[in-house]
Amino acid sequence: MTTVLTPATPLTAADRCDRCGAQAYLRVVLLSGGELLFCAHHGRKFEPELKKIAAEIQDETERLTAVPATADSEER
Repeated sequence: MTTVLTPATPLTAADRCDRCGAQAYLRVVLLSGGELLFCAHHGRKFEPELKKIAAEIQDETERLTAVPATADSEER
């Protein structure tokens, strides 16, 4: 069986963790259908179990450590 997944849309500040309500940085598309959203903390906490039931995991936690562009770097 081949599953074709549509490209995931980026998570926004409006996407909230299903466990605690914090901003979501992980989207878990389930094998059974549907999806779950998690903050970085709960994504790490439940990662082993999620990998067993996930068709896809969209992980945007790198955004937490990304350095934003500054006005000085844009002028160069």
